Amino acid sequence: YVGNLPRIFDYSPLDPTQDFNTQMTKLGHGLLSGQYSKPPVKSELIEQVMKEEHKRNRIGSENPSDVFRFLVEERIQCCQTRKVRYTERVDYLMQLPVAMEAATNKDELIAYELTRREAEANRRPLPELVRAKIPFSACLQAFSEPDNVDDFWSSALQAKSAGVKTSRFASFPEYLVVQIKKFTFGLDWVPKKFDVSIDMPDLLDINHLRARGLQPGEEELPDISPPIVIPDDSKDRLMNQLIDPSDIDESSVMQLAEMGFPLEACRKAVYFTGNMGAEVAFNWIIVHMEEPDFAEPLTMPGYGGAASAGASVFGATGLDNQPPEEIVAIITSMGFQRNQAIQALRATNNNLERALDWIFSHPEFEEDSDFVIEMENNANANIISEAKPEGPRVKDGSGTYELFAFISHMGTSTMSGHYICHIKKEGRWVIYNDHKVCASERPPKDLGYMYFYHRIPS
Repeated sequence: YVGNLPRIFDYSPLDPTQDFNTQMTKLGHGLLSGQYSKPPVKSELIEQVMKEEHKRNRIGSENPSDVFRFLVEERIQCCQTRKVRYTERVDYLMQLPVAMEAATNKDELIAYELTRREAEANRRPLPELVRAKIPFSACLQAFSEPDNVDDFWSSALQAKSAGVKTSRFASFPEYLVVQIKKFTFGLDWVPKKFDVSIDMPDLLDINHLRARGLQPGEEELPDISPPIVIPDDSKDRLMNQLIDPSDIDESSVMQLAEMGFPLEACRKAVYFTGNMGAEVAFNWIIVHMEEPDFAEPLTMPGYGGAASAGASVFGATGLDNQPPEEIVAIITSMGFQRNQAIQALRATNNNLERALDWIFSHPEFEEDSDFVIEMENNANANIISEAKPEGPRVKDGSGTYELFAFISHMGTSTMSGHYICHIKKEGRWVIYNDHKVCASERPPKDLGYMYFYHRIPS
């Protein structure tokens, strides 16, 4: 906007106060020009224009992320009773493990490793890198194989038992994002990267991974939640903390959030480690960060739903459940009133991004200063309004796809490097490397980190 300021101002409409581009240009110029270094003043005009723009974009429009959304069917089986449970969850990308054991050039890798160690010992130049060549079919096979379920509680046995989980596609998205899990942690918890070559296909058919649901002869596990055990030993802090989800140490949560982890994941980490500090919670994050529900709100069986600090319904939150002051301060610094920030955070499980979206979509509450007090009174009166959640929006279709883009990481470490993108346009591959955009004669499709496929119409 600022770069096109003269053109936008020259072609602005007769009433520029209602023009989104003009108002955004004024805002950008005010922030970047240095001519207005004064205490912040709430701009009601730009706020009103952005609200109207937000309304127009929401009405009758789709969320761009819907094209990536799909349903995953998870089948969990108790190994002892052979009974099963089927559940569904929403996901946006397919994560494929790197099947290192399936490398087709193991002899070359062993010879390279010996030569590299010898060169390092004698301080000679290192030999040319030899990458492990992994068949894509091996990665796909590893994705489809059953996984052991840690700490599985069988409702059929009413006790812990061995369990396995299998994931399948309950629906296929319009655009499929495939992530190769090249970044992992070693035994010493040091992050490392798998520098491997995978023969990614241009045409991908995953129809055989379509979910089939409960099969004839299968018996479902009883729908019983595991019991909540309260130990007699009062010094067992961890288990005692699991009883009251509201007593989460917010200082530890914010320490983790400042490292870049999702807020809900930080809350779960502090909760499940019994408020034993940010360092212990960090270790929990490292262990669980690959789980699909890593950033989902905290839920506990037996509590009847979400146990996160911010309730998603009005009146379900009391005075003892104040949103984190740090997040309230962020929203108020944008020019919104404090009561708006509090009610938005309470309505969105203390999620900053969703709270801002809530504020723009609820302008009728803007000046209602008594609303927060009313919420608190309703909470004390035990008035809870329940809303039926909408089902996830998915676009199902064929599981046949064609590759049209991929992102690569250039670098040997997870702590450094550079990302570049290749996109197929009009039948030719084009590389996007910051400001450099040019044709790519030999795109390194085998070295990518994330791949983007679009569905082939059947």
